[in-house]
Amino acid sequence: MRDGGAHNTGNARTAVTATLLLPPRLTASAARLRDTARRRGLHTVQLPSATPSDDLRTDHLHADHLHAVHLHAGPTFADAVAAPLGIAPLEAPPHWLADLPRDLVQREIRALSIRDAHALRRPAFVKSPNDKGIRAMVYADGSRLPGPDAVDPGTVVLVSDIVAFSVEHRLYVLDGEVRTGSRYAEDGRLAPGPLDPDAAAFGAELLARHGSTLPSAIVVDVGRTDGRWAVVEANAAWASGCYAADPEAALDTVLRAAGPRTQLAPRDLPFVRRAG
Repeated sequence: MRDGGAHNTGNARTAVTATLLLPPRLTASAARLRDTARRRGLHTVQLPSATPSDDLRTDHLHADHLHAVHLHAGPTFADAVAAPLGIAPLEAPPHWLADLPRDLVQREIRALSIRDAHALRRPAFVKSPNDKGIRAMVYADGSRLPGPDAVDPGTVVLVSDIVAFSVEHRLYVLDGEVRTGSRYAEDGRLAPGPLDPDAAAFGAELLARHGSTLPSAIVVDVGRTDGRWAVVEANAAWASGCYAADPEAALDTVLRAAGPRTQLAPRDLPFVRRAG
């Protein structure tokens, strides 16, 4: 599926044709971003599989810096298409959440190899830092985690205390500022709605203190636990649902979060995802 259009950054000599690449199946959120991109005049290309088409490859390989390919998709799809098309998907460092101070997360969080996590002898919430490789859930103990036959023992997982969030919000962060956001859950149940100004204010505090530890375009989830705001996790903007957030501002973040490697700012180089 393809839709024509061009993104003009200035006069005719500097016009840039931008393409937003999408996976075979779209969530309702991805469809909103696709429609927003089309209204801006961007091309949108929905691939039937995780294989870049010849015309996209040609556009990139013979580009005279007048064609820009961006991405909105899940990690597996991104890992298959990003490198061939010169896309640099940005994400938070694997240890980012565990490195935040206790007053911002309101729980103990450790980044461990799954080999070490197998030694846990208490219930804990365990998840992969940046994808869904390890199912995010409460494990009764480390013996319930996938074994070496299923997962490389060196795989990093985040192990945290078990807490309950009464409400959770998603913040779209671009250049160190919260640009838009949405409530997405209440008491663990999906409940999209308006962004709470207090959630945005907490996000601004987080960014003032630790914004340099994140890429220039990212999604940060925050929530209330025991009456206090806390960081839930960081997610790649190019792989996140926007719920009730402003799709225009969300798209701005997505385009920066997974755009041409040739346009990458030096500060973002350490945050480029390594396919795995």
